[in-house]
Amino acid sequence: MANTSSAKKAAKQNEKRRVINLARKTAIKTAIKKVLTELEQPQVDVKKTRELLADVAAKLGRAKGKGLLHANTASRKLGRLTKQVSKKVQLQG
Repeated sequence: MANTSSAKKAAKQNEKRRVINLARKTAIKTAIKKVLTELEQPQVDVKKTRELLADVAAKLGRAKGKGLLHANTASRKLGRLTKQVSKKVQLQG
């Protein structure tokens, strides 16, 4: 347990940040899952899929900026997802 007042404050800040980071990571996973679920549909709604992809891009960018994800990790996740979306849209259209 923290003994000094600064250590106590740091422990409180760390816990607060941990909860925020956990929520942010969960939101990213949920957003990615929504895009993948949309891609599994037999008939893909292109507009809706693009909106969901934009949401994922925003969440990944925010996480990258906050230091939650490494820049390359965020880029890789977005790139792979974009590739899947593009492939499905081209096959459909």
